[in-house]
Amino acid sequence: MDMKKRVSLELRHRSPTEVQELVLDNCRSSEGKIEGITEEFSNLELLSLINVGLTSVSDIPKLDKLKKLELSDNRISGGLEVLAERLVNLTHLNLSGNKFKDISTLEPLKKLPQLKSLDLFNCEVTNLADYRESIFKLLPQLTYLDGYDIDDCEASDSDGEGDGVDEDEEEGESEDFEEEEEEDEEDVVAEDDDDDDDSGDDEVNLSLFPSVVFRSIMLRRDTDCRVLCRISW
Repeated sequence: MDMKKRVSLELRHRSPTEVQELVLDNCRSSEGKIEGITEEFSNLELLSLINVGLTSVSDIPKLDKLKKLELSDNRISGGLEVLAERLVNLTHLNLSGNKFKDISTLEPLKKLPQLKSLDLFNCEVTNLADYRESIFKLLPQLTYLDGYDIDDCEASDSDGEGDGVDEDEEEGESEDFEEEEEEDEEDVVAEDDDDDDDSGDDEVNLSLFPSVVFRSIMLRRDTDCRVLCRISW
């Protein structure tokens, strides 16, 4: 499926301004360029173009709110200046599996002051001596390169991809769950007390039968069972 058609399908009768995430992975770019995405996607925060046959990002529009751009498994080898010009608030950039060979081709990324995470897995540039040291020196604003910081500490979920769930929200849900459990336990205790009270209704008051000789009496507390008596007058 070509990229323009895929964009139309992803919209699902929405206007571009309503879209915050746009995933176009594995569609096809007819000329190796970005197609169907315009400045109308003004609220877009995530754009994923994995394995779409890109050779250039020159046609990416100005997207001031875009924070995360996925461009892995394409054939891009340079031309990153446009990202610094049009994606001023970009924080995460994935260029893994592309054709970057030299550190110099990444130099335009210096103009992305918010860039926090950069991935270059399976790019030839990663084979250079002192690759990590050189990238951190070139891009001092970076916190993580290929998922690790300058001290080789792995990125946490909150700093990396994240799951979109706020920790306070998780704690609140946990507290609500505990409160529900306590309420359920109280209900069970209350039901047991009620059963004890009701059990008195099942007992036979022998004083009501002063002239009766009982040969055998079967009593059961179970409210679903009847009291059976064999009586001799």
